Amino acid sequence: MKILVLSDTHGFNDTMFEVIRRESPFDMLIHCGDLEGAYEQLRDRVNCSLHVVAGNNDYDPDMDRVKSFDIGRYRAVLTHGHRYRLYSDMSPLYYLAAENHADFVFFGHTHVPTIKVEGPVTLINPGSLTYPRQHGRLPSYIVGTIEDGNSPFFEIKYISDEDIPAS
Repeated sequence: MKILVLSDTHGFNDTMFEVIRRESPFDMLIHCGDLEGAYEQLRDRVNCSLHVVAGNNDYDPDMDRVKSFDIGRYRAVLTHGHRYRLYSDMSPLYYLAAENHADFVFFGHTHVPTIKVEGPVTLINPGSLTYPRQHGRLPSYIVGTIEDGNSPFFEIKYISDEDIPAS
């Protein structure tokens, strides 16, 4: 199973849809929030399992703030992260994982790509396709692969300025 993980696209849909085009086909798309009005467009453009939560810049009252779901034999929980003060401490995400019996916590908000394994829990943040904040400030996303008999594998991918479509 191939999984595409995005976050913090902030309404800059051309870049998001270019990444979707490049990484297709995939079996699941996870967006960790701050789509800024692009949920329906995203839903209409992908033909796979889609999991999305609202970020601090998403005002659709029908969007989940926290969502739990299965990925094969694994349990995942998805949140944007703005309610957890993640800039100084990631421990609230481990509590969220424990509360939801989750193997993976997908989150956004910090705009810094992260894959952090601690014990039985993996924290996954794809960073931002729009306003990256990590060293080098390249837009980022994550591609994961989960196959029977193999350990889950997640990889941070970056795109350069030349790869970003002109608006």
